[in-house]
Amino acid sequence: MQFRPLHDRVVVKRIEAEEKTLGGIIIPDTAKEKPQQGKVLAVGTGARDDSGKIVPLDVKAGDTVLFGKWSGTEVKVDGQDVLIMKESDIMGILA
Repeated sequence: MQFRPLHDRVVVKRIEAEEKTLGGIIIPDTAKEKPQQGKVLAVGTGARDDSGKIVPLDVKAGDTVLFGKWSGTEVKVDGQDVLIMKESDIMGILA
């Protein structure tokens, strides 16, 4: 990827949701919700604290994260649809 986010921003690619339920029912596109899980593609250097020191981010490229339904800004980078969001919009890292 040729894009590097600034400060405490993170680039996330959504992980597509399953097309079927556990019971085998196929979910149509119109009824699907946007996935709230994604893979971190790139991270910024970190935010500055009150004294001017850079505080590194807790997430790193390759992490699978959970974020809010309306978090981030959708953009197209290198032909991929990705989200750019602040680290504070990420709720947690999935193990």
